[in-house]
Amino acid sequence: MKLGDGIESAIHCVTLLAGAGQSAVLPAKALAEFHGVSPSYLLKHLKQLVAAGILESIPGPSGGYRLAREADRISLLDIVLAVEGSAPAFRCQEIRQRGPSPLESSVYVRPCGINKAMLKAEQAYRGILSETRISDLLRDYAETSDQRIIDRGCAFVEQNIRN
Repeated sequence: MKLGDGIESAIHCVTLLAGAGQSAVLPAKALAEFHGVSPSYLLKHLKQLVAAGILESIPGPSGGYRLAREADRISLLDIVLAVEGSAPAFRCQEIRQRGPSPLESSVYVRPCGINKAMLKAEQAYRGILSETRISDLLRDYAETSDQRIIDRGCAFVEQNIRN
């Protein structure tokens, strides 16, 4: 399964904002700069996160983005669904009913076994994403990251935060 490039940026932005604190506001330009991504491309995903109620957009010259809810109430699945949509990754087209000498559709009373297997795998995948909270990622980050990485992020937030 391949997710779009925006997922990584979206998760990192939400995580950075969560690490900065519930009320911390960072401008889109700073979020794009920190992650080395295009501001216009990132803005599209930030808007999707706002529409999903994950982030809030703060207008004005001191505006930017902040968390709309606490980090332990935001799952990776919330972010994936906001950016990618809710359609399943595998969409059965019932190709078993095509080809030479097709049979009438009433012959196919049982669901396609391939579709069932793929949907089962997607349910497992989504289950893991729904169990993984942004707060879990922050805790793991604090416990396993090189202190220089943490210091770099803190310094950047300190320079760009708008409260």
